[in-house]
Amino acid sequence: MHIQDSHWTSASAVASGGAVGAAGNGRGDSSRTTPLRVDAQRNLEHVLRAAREVFGELGYGAPMEDVARRARVGVGTVYRRFPSKDVLVRRIAEEETSRLTDQARSALGQEDEPWSALSRFLRTSVASGAGRLLPPQVLRVGVADEGAEGALLDEARVPQQRTQPGTGELRLVPEESAGSLGPGYDAGATALLEVVGQLVDRARAAGQLRADVSVSDVLLVIATAAPSLPDAAQQAAASARLLDILLEGLRSRPL
Repeated sequence: MHIQDSHWTSASAVASGGAVGAAGNGRGDSSRTTPLRVDAQRNLEHVLRAAREVFGELGYGAPMEDVARRARVGVGTVYRRFPSKDVLVRRIAEEETSRLTDQARSALGQEDEPWSALSRFLRTSVASGAGRLLPPQVLRVGVADEGAEGALLDEARVPQQRTQPGTGELRLVPEESAGSLGPGYDAGATALLEVVGQLVDRARAAGQLRADVSVSDVLLVIATAAPSLPDAAQQAAASARLLDILLEGLRSRPL
């Protein structure tokens, strides 16, 4: 790890001096550098935690200075570990995508009833605050029109987005989105879309989900139902209430 602000640089100089003195006596003393590695790892954890908090509250447009301030390190420390903001955003986005995918798989494995599986995934994701950190590329949407499906949607990459043409609903626009963050992120986003697609397909096939609801609608529910409020109790209550309303909107009703 190379995350060092002025404090860690001073510690490094002291450690280096000790190591040279030991070498002059013909003895190596690698233990001198161990505290620096531990501190650097702790520094990285502080930066990542701060980035999740700041981006969750202000969005991915928040400046790196805000991340550094929340982590209580110099902004140079952040940039030494993450050379650009895009690198840090990619790291947080990849972690959030992986977490959402795990939550969706857990819901599939623990709930036999399709609607229960879908609602469990949504409640777990919203309660964890995932909506505030959903990767912006996954949430990129457009309005689908009749005849525009080929331009807006790559069916080979997102096979779950099956809807009635001409409905004018929100749809994912993946052509320059997930891939722009690199192949690792692209694979993670694809896995998320696939497993959420299974939840959607099961609930739709059981007649419990409106026929026009797509995977992107479910992801938009996660994003919408996670408001950022200053009071934690109010935030949890608002999220739960809003999700109840949104779930009612997703559920099919007998004619």
